[in-house]
Amino acid sequence: MPRRVRVRFAVLFGLLFISSGAVLLGITYLLVNRPARKVVNVFHVSPTGGPRGEPVIRSGPGSEPSPAALDWLNDQLNEQSAKMHDAQMHELLVQSATALTIMAALSVVLSWLLARRVLRPMRTLTAGICRISASNVHERLAVEGPRDEVSELADSVDGLLERLEAALESHKRFVANAAHELRTPLTVERALLEESLLDRDATAESFRENFERLLRISTHQGALLESLLTLAVSERGLDRTEPVDLAEVVGSVLLTRLPETERHGVRIVNRVEPAPVAGDTALLERLVANLVHNAVYYNVPDGSVDITLRCHDRRAVLTVTNTGPEVPGDRVDQLFEPFQRMRRTAGDGHHGLGLSIVRAIAAAHDATLGAHARPEGGLVVDLSFPLLGNGGKTYESRPPSRAAAATTV
Repeated sequence: MPRRVRVRFAVLFGLLFISSGAVLLGITYLLVNRPARKVVNVFHVSPTGGPRGEPVIRSGPGSEPSPAALDWLNDQLNEQSAKMHDAQMHELLVQSATALTIMAALSVVLSWLLARRVLRPMRTLTAGICRISASNVHERLAVEGPRDEVSELADSVDGLLERLEAALESHKRFVANAAHELRTPLTVERALLEESLLDRDATAESFRENFERLLRISTHQGALLESLLTLAVSERGLDRTEPVDLAEVVGSVLLTRLPETERHGVRIVNRVEPAPVAGDTALLERLVANLVHNAVYYNVPDGSVDITLRCHDRRAVLTVTNTGPEVPGDRVDQLFEPFQRMRRTAGDGHHGLGLSIVRAIAAAHDATLGAHARPEGGLVVDLSFPLLGNGGKTYESRPPSRAAAATTV
């Protein structure tokens, strides 16, 4: 903890004590310094007066004091009382200032020690946070003690470290999987090139065959890189949005994917209604295309894909349901991770990025993603987007989320 914070605390506490002490002494001085009542005493005086002509006061019985003598005596008493009062107030002021000076110095020292004691947990937190790096991000502060602001801050930091650890692990898995996916076609390309160079009896036909295989591998790598780029752009978030009708997006995608569905013998059931949302048209088309392609490819012969789009509770709900092989319930959430797929087939053109791209695009559009397996086989994917109001703003006016959408099983 920087020393300047401790100095500020000490100065603040000291000034607060000095100010309150000065106000208290001022109030005490004003209360004590109230004007005293005049002192009036009745005494008996001598009619002949004193040696210098002053009235002589007698206390014997039967003597009557004159009014002049009483006035003179009252003036003298009041004058003496005023002098004594002034002397006492001066003494009170001097002693109070001395006491305030001593307590001011003492308060500064106590404030310095108190600030050190108060900031000690913060120094511990700072040291713990500085100790944690990418190599030991699994460590936690784990502050013990009563529940207060410091422990709540420590728990918040621990939660942040936990999310950061999960993000780093996900990033490591993604990089490892991407490297594996790219290494395989590169190895095949190298083998084909070496075969063409080392084969002295190679003919034009064999060269042509190898070149066709290299072209297919290059196309496969291009599709993979394009998917990785789309995933990265989606996870970064949206820089701008525009009004988009999801119904038109679904219709455009289905028209494009019609030959694919006919080739797989899958029947499409389409029930949509206009649903204006705010987003990026190209990314939303990619989202719907990935959902339809996934539902068609992972299906059974003569299967079906049910697509519904409806508006409910100021949300546009897109649901894609397909028939297909049975999906274990504990694997549904894994399917939305990069490079995860139900079955692996070499050279099938699938990289396991389709549903992870769907999740990233949904998060960028502030949409809620949910998925669950059908008991009879297949998958149900629900996407809920904020509807676009008449004023051009979504009903849920919050900035697009840059975190991955939650997948519920």
